[in-house]
Parts: sequence; structure tokens; C-alpha cells
Amino acid sequence: MAKRSAGLLIYRQAEGSLRVLLVHPGGPFWAKKDDGAWSIPKGLVGENEDALTAAQRETEEELGIKVDGPFARLGDYRQPGGKIVMTWSVEARIDIDVAAIKSNTFTMEWPPRSGSMKKFPEVDRAGWFTLPEAAVKVLAGQRPMLSDFARQQDAGQ
Repeated sequence: MAKRSAGLLIYRQAEGSLRVLLVHPGGPFWAKKDDGAWSIPKGLVGENEDALTAAQRETEEELGIKVDGPFARLGDYRQPGGKIVMTWSVEARIDIDVAAIKSNTFTMEWPPRSGSMKKFPEVDRAGWFTLPEAAVKVLAGQRPMLSDFARQQDAGQ
């Protein structure tokens, strides 16, 4: 069975256009990558855990703030590695200051085979992007989320 992740596509109206919040992964592998490296806040769904609850938990862990609904289901998206990402969209009801995010951390051996363990933030930065900007920044496997979100917004207006 494919691993399951859940995440939130958070959006707001700003500067006359719709903007979505994306996060950049922390750690040495992603440090010099930008275009095609960003993601929606997301993470693994625990065994017997509700997927939307997991999406909210993971978002809070990556941003340091709780995001409340209403949530609109976008869909399930198979990633190139086989993982399924279940996604909801939600309008930001609070001002999310991307410069003030507080991500949880992970520990890994760095440099490789050095025996030295170092801590890194799971997310090292976040940003608000227009849909065309987000399509350049986001991981290729998550681009269909943006298209579905745009259709969802068009249908709701």
C-alpha cells in the first residue's frame, strides 16, 4: 500500500490577486534548490488517523500556527515516488506572517558518514505566491493541486 500524506493548500486574497502559501523544505539536500522544490504544508497520516486531522497537525508542526477551516477537499495526488497526498484548500482567516514561521526539527547525520548528528528545521521558509509563481516553485507532483484549486475557485465565484 502506498504511503499516505495529507496537506493543506492555504490561500488568501492579497495585492489584488489570489495567493497560496508554500513551504521550502529544510536540511542540506534542499538548501540550494528553489524552483521546483517548494510544497504545500503536509506530512504522513498516522495509522487510524483522520486525514484532515493529519493535514492540520502537519501544517501546525511546519508553520507553528493552527489553521482552521472551513476546508474544501481538492483530491488525492499520486507523487512521482508513489506516495498519495490527500489535499484540502482553506482560506487563511488569520494573517500568516511567513517570516515568523516556527517549524519542528529533524536530526540526521551531516555531513554523510561523519558520525556527527545535526538538527535541521523541517521547513526553513515559507512564502505567499500567485498561482503562476507557485506553479514554478512547487514540486512537479503537486502542480495538479494548483490546477484543481484554480478550477475550484472559478466554480465558487
